[in-house]
Amino acid sequence: MAQYSADAIFDHPKLAAIYDALDPDRGDLGLYLDVVKQKQAHKILDIGCGTGVFALLLADQGYEVVGVDPAAESLKVAQNKSGADLVRWVHGDATGLPPLEMDMAVMTGNVAQAIVDPKAWRDTLEGIRRALRLGGHLVFETRNPAAQAWRDWNREVSHTIANIPGVGEAENWVELVSVKLPLVTFRWTFIFVADGSVLTSDSTLRFRERFEIERDLAAHGFEVEGVRDAPDRPGREFVFIARRER
Repeated sequence: MAQYSADAIFDHPKLAAIYDALDPDRGDLGLYLDVVKQKQAHKILDIGCGTGVFALLLADQGYEVVGVDPAAESLKVAQNKSGADLVRWVHGDATGLPPLEMDMAVMTGNVAQAIVDPKAWRDTLEGIRRALRLGGHLVFETRNPAAQAWRDWNREVSHTIANIPGVGEAENWVELVSVKLPLVTFRWTFIFVADGSVLTSDSTLRFRERFEIERDLAAHGFEVEGVRDAPDRPGREFVFIARRER
């Protein structure tokens, strides 16, 4: 079971069901797939797998995949997709995983930043280390604090209306709640036009400096092999590639 809870945007049945429709462009996953191939990994641990987009992409290409997420409703969406039987789904987080001897662990999107508590972050890195084989890799992204991504988190920039099959029009936007670095809190609002219902989901991300992440990785037995740019957000993110050394 999950030690840490998930935000409503991932764990409310109505919101989990429309998540993919509201965020259909997953061009960010290409980099991860490239690294999987470059490192010749076969057994992949997808931490914070959500609705299973990347896990299912990997499984469809013949990789052995374990998808882990604390949001039960997101996992239900994933498990109802085509090819879901090819993935081992785990309701939980990285802190309670057994020694899986995986070749690679990934945290795509906001997963790493959503682990805001320092102890939870340390426990997560230790859990990942145990789940990887010696020499296995951890790949994840995190926003560069200097880019101040939160400056665009407002209704004017983010407002959209999507027409979702079986649901109808869904209006949504994000608004900044507070900036108390290294923590930034924001709120998503969703309006379902068909029944007029309104749902909100608050989230907080931790903006870590590059040196902090490199320090934490080293403390948990990882050596940073490289830090890449994210092709979907050039100059705004760090993508870490680290190798388990002990």
